[in-house]
Amino acid sequence: MLLAAVLMLAGCGGGSTPTTYDLSAPRDFGRIAGSRVFLVVAEPTTVQALDSDRLIVKDASGALSFLGGAQWADSVPKLVQTRLIQTFENGNRLGSVARPGGRIVPDAQLNTDIRSFNIDTASGAAVVEITAKLVGDRSGKVQRARLFTARVPAAAGDGGAAAQALDRALSQVLIEIVRWAR
Repeated sequence: MLLAAVLMLAGCGGGSTPTTYDLSAPRDFGRIAGSRVFLVVAEPTTVQALDSDRLIVKDASGALSFLGGAQWADSVPKLVQTRLIQTFENGNRLGSVARPGGRIVPDAQLNTDIRSFNIDTASGAAVVEITAKLVGDRSGKVQRARLFTARVPAAAGDGGAAAQALDRALSQVLIEIVRWAR
């Protein structure tokens, strides 16, 4: 009886289910020159606010808030890792990129940090900023590092428009990372 009451109350929680959006992996950017380097793509690091499935809005004061009625299909770091691997695969690197784990022996690891992944209301833009570091697997030394940034016009009021703008900005960054890491 108590369980039934709890389940009924849980169903009355209030509000509608947020619309779920996904990110895409770019396909139409041409083939990237092949590489003999086997690369492992680690899950990106980020601050706690971005390590969620919520669309983030940053106002002129720097305050962060969630865009109501909208969510990502998974946490931002997991989606970015998956789409980055798929972008490598779509750019002719299918056999030379993977997630960590399993029985693979990589030559290098791609470590990324998501600095920004939000709608900036002050500039009216979707902002994606990711640092990337290629680390030698055997040496542990950073071989190369770079900051990638994209800004795409966006409005903060609509979840669908915000998600599309963030997807376009991420696509620009992913293509740049794949070309840089080849």
